[in-house]
Amino acid sequence: MAIKDWPADDRPREKLLRHGASILSDAELLAIFLRTGATGLSAVQLAQQLLDQFGSLRALLEANQKQFCQQYGLGPAKYTQLQAVMEMSNRHMASTLSYGNALTEVQVTKRFLKQQLRAYKHEVFACLWLDNQHRMIAFEELFRGTIDAATVYPREVIKQALHFNAAAVIFAHNHPSGQPQASHADIQLTRRLREALDLVDIRVLDHIVIGDADSYSLAENNQL
Repeated sequence: MAIKDWPADDRPREKLLRHGASILSDAELLAIFLRTGATGLSAVQLAQQLLDQFGSLRALLEANQKQFCQQYGLGPAKYTQLQAVMEMSNRHMASTLSYGNALTEVQVTKRFLKQQLRAYKHEVFACLWLDNQHRMIAFEELFRGTIDAATVYPREVIKQALHFNAAAVIFAHNHPSGQPQASHADIQLTRRLREALDLVDIRVLDHIVIGDADSYSLAENNQL
């Protein structure tokens, strides 16, 4: 049966308009993006089939062009649409931080950093440079490493802090293993960076470790 023949309360678009996007399943959200199904499959059935093939919505969203386009019912047009949607989401999140207060809106900051860093298969150390009202000046991926480490040079961190004329900074790095717990080395590095930045009057507000499903804040755990 085509979706247009379903009861109104079961159709993804109608459900979204009546109840909001959060009530929809992954398959229903993906079906709205796909708009149409394929031969013998409704958009929802096609969406569920794709989720089963990739294993999760996240895996589908992070697939490269070749992986995405070789799936039944997908192609370059859908891939470019998806990339555009994801980039709009990234820019919206960045804009939220630009006009919000990153220090008090911790969950917004965590979501932004997770969006930026979670997909990497290697460690990336990044800086969220802030002005004196703790609004974002820039987000910068400063160092890249291997699957389990990234070398961080305090001198380069100070250089970039002065370049952006930052008053404060939030550090972040991802753990490709998926576990967000901060290591002893993470804590020691943060303290060394804080001591170095203290010399040029730049505050270290936090260091957030990004895992697969969760994140860990050194500030929230009194480990700065």
